[in-house]
Amino acid sequence: MEIPKFLVGDNTECQDAVFIIHTESPRFILNLDNDDVKWLDDDLPELLGTDNDAELTTAISNLLAEADEFYQREIDRYEELED
Repeated sequence: MEIPKFLVGDNTECQDAVFIIHTESPRFILNLDNDDVKWLDDDLPELLGTDNDAELTTAISNLLAEADEFYQREIDRYEELED
């Protein structure tokens, strides 16, 4: 079974939070409630292929934007199913 690139997660201990889990390298969990990111892999520059701070910031921003777009698509799909 192939695991999707992004997953939506929640937890009763964090009732107001929704989490996006990025399953590919570099793996991370994004808390959409407060935008906190927990990186699960240690060496981001190596995993993202750059030591340049500007390029690293851009790559991270792109990953987080992709996670947000995924979540918005999921919400839209849930709303379509309800109609």
